[in-house]
Amino acid sequence: MKILAIDTTGPVAGCAVMVDDLIVHTVAMRHGLTHSETIMPAVDEALEGSGLAVGDLDCIAAVAGPGSFTGVRIGVCAAKGLAHAVNVPCVQIHALEALAMNFAGFDGLVCPILDARRKQVYCAAFDVSDGTPRRVLEDAAIPLTDFLAQLPADKRLVFLGDGLGVHKETIRQTLGERAMIAPANLSDLKPEAACVLAARKQDEWREAKELVPVYLRAPQAERERNARLRGENSHE
Repeated sequence: MKILAIDTTGPVAGCAVMVDDLIVHTVAMRHGLTHSETIMPAVDEALEGSGLAVGDLDCIAAVAGPGSFTGVRIGVCAAKGLAHAVNVPCVQIHALEALAMNFAGFDGLVCPILDARRKQVYCAAFDVSDGTPRRVLEDAAIPLTDFLAQLPADKRLVFLGDGLGVHKETIRQTLGERAMIAPANLSDLKPEAACVLAARKQDEWREAKELVPVYLRAPQAERERNARLRGENSHE
């Protein structure tokens, strides 16, 4: 089984290739260039380094969100374009689930948080004690304090994701020793985790045209348009 995974949902863009049960090539980039500039050269590098062509793949996995709206679209469109060109199926991978794989086997709850701006986080909580992420709290876009209030008091908790840059001090102040903050090497989403999840989700492989982004709230432009419409309607 040969799987390519693409992730452009957050500040780190990356891709990985898995052949059977082995990760054979990974690329991760966090150096200021836009994901639209870097992801396709990275895919070319990963495939060439793996000795594969796109047509050799059995599936292309896209980390489809939540995350940056622009980043989500870049990754989904890249995966759909490649898959459609060679008639390879795609699979949608949720960013928070892929992040939880960083702590597979942890005996508490894994709590990935992504910066959703507007004083909110994209968040969820997972039990990964058997190595497979199982949602304990569903994906949401809510204020961090609301998320922390939902977490059980009797569990060890580990936090990771790009939301730590904004919120880790609040987490520490609120939860104290109950909260473990992931180190830098385990805080970012790893595209190789998306490969592993894609292999486990063969029943979810679909035609490229069926791959869609995961948005937990409407894009800003749509929210602003709806707000304008509500304002206009209030004067009728």
